[in-house]
Amino acid sequence: MAAKTFWIGIGDIHDDLAALGRLSGIADLAAAAGILISGDLTVLGDAAKARRVLDAARRLGLVLGAQIGNMDRADVDTFLSAEGVNLHATGLVTPPGVGIFGVGWSTPTPFGTPSEAGEDRIAAWLDTAHAAVAGCERQLLVCHTPPLDTAVDRVRSGMHVGSRAVREFIERVQPDVCLTGHIHEARGEDVIGRTRIVNPGALSDGHYARIELDPAAGLTAQVCSL
Repeated sequence: MAAKTFWIGIGDIHDDLAALGRLSGIADLAAAAGILISGDLTVLGDAAKARRVLDAARRLGLVLGAQIGNMDRADVDTFLSAEGVNLHATGLVTPPGVGIFGVGWSTPTPFGTPSEAGEDRIAAWLDTAHAAVAGCERQLLVCHTPPLDTAVDRVRSGMHVGSRAVREFIERVQPDVCLTGHIHEARGEDVIGRTRIVNPGALSDGHYARIELDPAAGLTAQVCSL
């Protein structure tokens, strides 16, 4: 039987380079197919700050994909594209045949962060990104904003603050896995139909997601701790 392939999913790094370094404590990290960053590399940072985060991630020795979150400034998106790792509004087909596609930014927040967009724009980006991987049997969505009304979009007050567009897209397309983030306190897992949704929370808290392709079981995901 073919060997399992897995990716490490993280997000909400917020300039915490030490937390990135702690990923080296994952016993089989060297065997991972790559690291996927769902967004928020910085705290209101520009491309220069994002470069420091990306360089620290690359020192772990893995190919990776990344995208901006709402806390990153717009030039971070341009920088990630120039570095050849941008997942936002696009997708890639991996050697095992898994289509990985992404949408960064976030829906509007009360805080007026740099990279926010309305539901219609998020929906359009989702469709554009998915078109790049639509022919793949296995699909992994990396979306900074979680889907609405799930265990992974609830803030401390109990209010659900995720995206309606993301939820409707997942209901319609049913990717195997959705790696998300944005809401630090909503670390956890949920399902919409056959889509497994994982929010590992902020990396600085010592959590990450493991997304695994098993030739027998398909694409699965779970939240893990260092």
